Amino acid sequence: MNEITTRRALLLVNSKARRGQESMAPVVERLQAGGLRVTVETFEALPEIARDIVRLRHRADLVIVCGGDGSVSSAAVAAMESGLPMGIIPMGTANDLARTLEIPLDLLKAADVIVQGGRRLIDVGTVNGHAFFNVASIGISTDLAQGLDPALKKRFGRFGYALAAMKVLTKAGHFEARITEKGVTTEVETYQIAVGNGRHYGGGNVVEETAEIDDGHLDLYSLEMTNLWKMALMLRSFRSGTHGAWSEVRTARCVEFDIETKRPMPVNTDGEIVTSTPAHFKVHPKAISVFAPAVARLQPRTKMLRDAVSANSG
Repeated sequence: MNEITTRRALLLVNSKARRGQESMAPVVERLQAGGLRVTVETFEALPEIARDIVRLRHRADLVIVCGGDGSVSSAAVAAMESGLPMGIIPMGTANDLARTLEIPLDLLKAADVIVQGGRRLIDVGTVNGHAFFNVASIGISTDLAQGLDPALKKRFGRFGYALAAMKVLTKAGHFEARITEKGVTTEVETYQIAVGNGRHYGGGNVVEETAEIDDGHLDLYSLEMTNLWKMALMLRSFRSGTHGAWSEVRTARCVEFDIETKRPMPVNTDGEIVTSTPAHFKVHPKAISVFAPAVARLQPRTKMLRDAVSANSG
């Protein structure tokens, strides 16, 4: 008999997620076959997720979020405060947190991960009190999030992101910002500042090649090139997380960052606009327990790089 047999699961379904109109009956049946008693709640607006968790927390032993990265992040603070472990059924477009945790994108296989009961304690990032698991950013990606047609996103998925990105890049401009870490302030002119908590973002890009979602740090990068179209040459390095090797990309690793801009600018967290600058970023180490497959052993070179970066960051 496994650890979660007969436990009560609160299943929260985002009906507006890319796969939100698919029948949840097979998923519910798989969870019930694994010994869970399932209560299903649907929602359409992200703030409803936290309210449902707070309202029903005493009637559940775990919460399962069925949606994309924005849905999962919207559940984070309430799940942290409730102490409930969280399961993920990836039904969004990018599903970057699922990729980071190696949760299958197949819905039934994702349900099996929850039934099996393995958990991983992971970090949560916050910006002005709003949670994010993958990345929070100011600049280009925020313009992309604001300009992305939900119908285009739902119909074309990641290809829809690419179409919208091309449109945004033709109009993008740099902005002035002040980045503060460990009491030291740096003034920059940049097209984008991104602060990563996890490993994957943007449909498979890597925040930083040694980043993990349980390393207790945030990874920042700032795009400070004079010609934005040079990004085309950098695409491969963004996919591997080695973009910090380019002189036009400023990088930093810390547990807290403060970012100020001359005028308030929106902040995008895991695909949703939630706040604006000035922005205070903070990591909450191992703040939430998530059902996930067992972590694979790190390759020696990756572990060496990760330990070296952690030592240098203090």
